[in-house]
Amino acid sequence: MDKIISQKYVDQITHSIIGCAIDIHKELGPGLLESAYEKCMIYLLNKKGFKVESQLEVPITFQDLTISRAYKLDLLVEDLVIVELKTIREFAPVDKAQILTYLRFLKKPKGILINFHCSNIFYEGQQTFITKEYSNLPFE
Repeated sequence: MDKIISQKYVDQITHSIIGCAIDIHKELGPGLLESAYEKCMIYLLNKKGFKVESQLEVPITFQDLTISRAYKLDLLVEDLVIVELKTIREFAPVDKAQILTYLRFLKKPKGILINFHCSNIFYEGQQTFITKEYSNLPFE
């Protein structure tokens, strides 16, 4: 049976992604390299049955020019939610601009910034972003 892509479904994916990040952070804590957290996220998300692509190239187009390897995003979950992982003191405007750029070029409904260099992922270590593609999805 095909899954109905809805706001509710995207939100359920988001909830699972943040839950995985919290579980990893509780067990490993801050201080690891971003690549280690990425491998753990892929492992847990796959274990939960999610399709995850990592280090996906994000092309950009300018007039007749396409730059195929302009950016690489960390994770794309279920071809719907972009996840950018960080190990930084705090989110900067450039981090938000980065995920918003990925969302715009790939036309995905939702993105999550996750920072593992924090005390609590839920309260201070994540931010979510939605797009017009999300708003255009049915609620249920």
